[in-house]
Amino acid sequence: MQQDALDYLYQEIVLDHYRSPRNRRTLPDPQLKAEGYNPFCGDRVVFTAQLDEAARISSVGCIGEGCAISQASASMMTELLKGQTVERAKALAERFRDIMRGEKLTAEEEEALGDLVALEGVRKFPIRIKCALLAWVTLQGAITEHGRRAST
Repeated sequence: MQQDALDYLYQEIVLDHYRSPRNRRTLPDPQLKAEGYNPFCGDRVVFTAQLDEAARISSVGCIGEGCAISQASASMMTELLKGQTVERAKALAERFRDIMRGEKLTAEEEEALGDLVALEGVRKFPIRIKCALLAWVTLQGAITEHGRRAST
């Protein structure tokens, strides 16, 4: 596929998630919850998730406002997190941060990450990387807070 066609496809995926965000809701009594804010652009997200008895994410929600990249990233993230353990969610967040810093994806990762691969092009625009990372940083905050509560 030509690069222009690939760029167009990825742009369409991002716009689809922005226009029709998945899991756009807040959950009652979530075990994972955090709010994220980017003071440079005003983007906001509120992440909530419920865990099952095996510490897997059984339900997830994310609401917010902001640019297409921040909101699409949040939507893609929620789709990817369903059924994942808290530890796997943490690893995914760390891997996404690495990708935004320029690390290449393996073919297996591209397949596993699904629509999220569309955000790989954000790296070309360093000022927008924080937009793509906002939901993921918020997820990491929710996991950290959950760990604090669990250890007390």
